[in-house]
Amino acid sequence: QVQLVESGGGSVQPGGSLRLSCTGSGWSLDYYPIGWFRQAPGKEREGVSCVTSGGGSTYYADSVKGRFTISRDNAKNTVYLQMNSLKPEDSAVYYCAADPRGLSGNTCPLTLTNYWGQGTQVTVSS
Repeated sequence: QVQLVESGGGSVQPGGSLRLSCTGSGWSLDYYPIGWFRQAPGKEREGVSCVTSGGGSTYYADSVKGRFTISRDNAKNTVYLQMNSLKPEDSAVYYCAADPRGLSGNTCPLTLTNYWGQGTQVTVSS
C-alpha cells in the first residue's frame, strides 16, 4: 500500500509555531518530490510548499514565504513543514502529496499528485 501520513497539527494562537511531518508508510520517500497543500472550509485547495528528491529545489506559495520552511530527513523517511508566525488565515487541513513518477517527475511545484495523506488540522485562533 502506498500511504502518506501527516502529523503535527493542532491549535495555536496567532504568532505561534507548528511543525508538520509527512512520513511514508511502508515505502521510502527518498526518490519522490513531496508537496504540502492546505484546504480551508469553503476555499480552494492551495499549494503551500514543495521539496524535490534530494532537497535541491523548493517552492513556497507567496502567502507563506518567509514564515514556512520545508525540509526532508531521508534517514527518518520524513518531510517537515515548519510553520512560524502563524496567522488565522493559515487555518486549514494540511495534506502532503507525492508525484508517483519519482525522479522522472522531480520538479517543484508538483505537476502530478497521485499519492496523498489523510490530512492534519491546523487551527490558528486567539
